Amino acid sequence: MRCSSNFFLHLLASLLFLLLVGNFSSCEAIAEKKTLRLAHGLDNKHPVHLGMEYMAGLLAEKSDGQLTIDIYPSGQLGGERQCLELLQIGSLAMTKVSGAVLENFSPEAKVLSLPYLFKSKEHAYTFYDSDLGRRLLTGSEKFRLRGLVYFDAGFRSFYTKDKQVVTPEDLKGQKIRVQQSATAIALVKALGGAPTPISYGELYTGLQQGVVDGAENNPPSFYTSRHYEVCKFYTLNEHTSVPDVLMIGTDAWNRLTEQERKWLQEAADEASIHQRKLWQAAEAEALTAVEAAGVTILRPDKSAFIEQTKTVQESYGADPELQTLIQEILALHQDEK
Repeated sequence: MRCSSNFFLHLLASLLFLLLVGNFSSCEAIAEKKTLRLAHGLDNKHPVHLGMEYMAGLLAEKSDGQLTIDIYPSGQLGGERQCLELLQIGSLAMTKVSGAVLENFSPEAKVLSLPYLFKSKEHAYTFYDSDLGRRLLTGSEKFRLRGLVYFDAGFRSFYTKDKQVVTPEDLKGQKIRVQQSATAIALVKALGGAPTPISYGELYTGLQQGVVDGAENNPPSFYTSRHYEVCKFYTLNEHTSVPDVLMIGTDAWNRLTEQERKWLQEAADEASIHQRKLWQAAEAEALTAVEAAGVTILRPDKSAFIEQTKTVQESYGADPELQTLIQEILALHQDEK
């Protein structure tokens, strides 16, 4: 009986030990799960936001829930510039910014805002998927920021409250809201307008109160922002095709394992392709909706706009690195032919 009793006591002790180890392992496994916070300024119906939601779903699936993303849209954690600064100090993991805003942190990114650089949507996609495009994304690492992928943000065009814009001359004296971008400011100046930087969140009120006479953006943003309620003329001159860029702070990136980085990059790459379909559908929907709401859509001859903005691209000629980058991007269009 003594042997039998000792045996059962030993067995009980072993079971208790295994139970404790199991619980500890479970706690340890839970502790290993990571969540990345992603903040941006877009509406939650915007196709770029929907692309990021798709990415979050893919990441959770690929990692079996070990790496997830929480998304904070509509400027909950600040504007684009503030979010980039939060990435740099490690207080936020990820954000989406326009390439125009990124140029304030990574000078090479200014080429993304050059007028009429991308000759077509296909030309832009070729660049996004190229080694050249990837090089530009990772070139910001020295500024504590790393680009993961480009999201299609279409072509930007002018919209105004009271005056139709058919030629560059129609912009003379018009106060046009622009992003915090030296290139965007130079573009509007070249066309004779008065560039006025205003944060996106303050633009609706700025249009209502006459702080600016108009702005420029892509169709889905014009629609989801409800700026069409104030501006009744939309001129599809398509002066720039500035992508949105998904960024992660190098602090957050360096805390990820190699496997986690692989999961995240794969999810971002797949979401970028999927988002292009969302964008094209949203673009068509937006133009139909704003026209139904009383907006006059104008389709001008672009040649005068192209000619008058050549000086913006030429002004980069003094910087050999930027000039080389511009020529490499233009060469991708030639390769398509």
